[in-house]
Amino acid sequence: MSENVEAGLVISILNMQSKIQKRVGAALSVHGIGLSEYLVLNQLYIAANQKMRRSDLAEKVGLSPSGVTRLLNPMQKIGLIEKEDNPRDARVSLVVLSKAGKRITEEAKVSFEYDSSALFESLDKEGLSTLSELLKVLTR
Repeated sequence: MSENVEAGLVISILNMQSKIQKRVGAALSVHGIGLSEYLVLNQLYIAANQKMRRSDLAEKVGLSPSGVTRLLNPMQKIGLIEKEDNPRDARVSLVVLSKAGKRITEEAKVSFEYDSSALFESLDKEGLSTLSELLKVLTR
C-alpha cells in the first residue's frame, strides 16, 4: 500500500524537526543551553523591554503554561532570566531577560544562525524563499 502525499509530508517534516533538534541542539550545548532554552531567550531578547508575561512566552514557544514554568525555573536558578512582579496585576509575573541571559543569547545566536544556514545549504535562494512562504501559509 502506498502512503498518501500528506502523510509522507508529515513524516518528512518530523524527520527535519529531528535533524534540526540534533544539529542546532548540539551547537547550542556549547553555550550551556538547549534548543528550548534558546527559543525562550530569543523571544525575551526581541520582546519590548526584554520582558514578557509567562503565558505569552509559553504561547510564543509552543509550550503549555506548566511546561514553560518547568523550563524557566532552572533558567532562573542559573541567572539567565529573572522574575518581576507586574505592577498592574499582582496575579501575573513577568519573565525578564537578565544581563547574563542577554549575553548568552547573543553568543548562541551566532551558532544558531550558522547551523540553521548549514541545514538548508542544499537549497538556493529561490528554494529557500518558496519553502519559507509555504511554511508561513501552513502555520497561520
